[in-house]
Amino acid sequence: MIGTDERGRHTARSRPERGAASAFVVGVAVLLLAFAGLVVDGGTVLNARSRLADDLEQAARSGAGRVDEDAARAGQLRVDPVEGQAAATQFAAARGYTGIVATVPDADTVTITARDRVPSTLLNLVGIGSFDIEATATADAVSQ
Repeated sequence: MIGTDERGRHTARSRPERGAASAFVVGVAVLLLAFAGLVVDGGTVLNARSRLADDLEQAARSGAGRVDEDAARAGQLRVDPVEGQAAATQFAAARGYTGIVATVPDADTVTITARDRVPSTLLNLVGIGSFDIEATATADAVSQ
């Protein structure tokens, strides 16, 4: 019930909506922060995933460049399995990646898979501390 007091000011006996605007503003602020976190941290993760894939492509090429010399002398182009795996693994490890698995599935191909962890910035405020990413790359030995 709305009325006036002795000075002529409007008064209200009960205001059940009191503070509703504050709760709305806080809710919208939290949503905007979460959205900004998705944009910023999502972009960081996509960039890191692209960088991981690029590095693994170079690692696979490095491994595929380790040709079996005896087979090459006989006119066959083959990747040395031991040297190819080692070269690809060392390349990826030098860049700080983990979970590295390099294989030579056939005579002229090197495949490598690795993982990385990307720390979050804004999403860390809501309990998402990091993102795990993984990529795989394959390269074939080619004659020059």
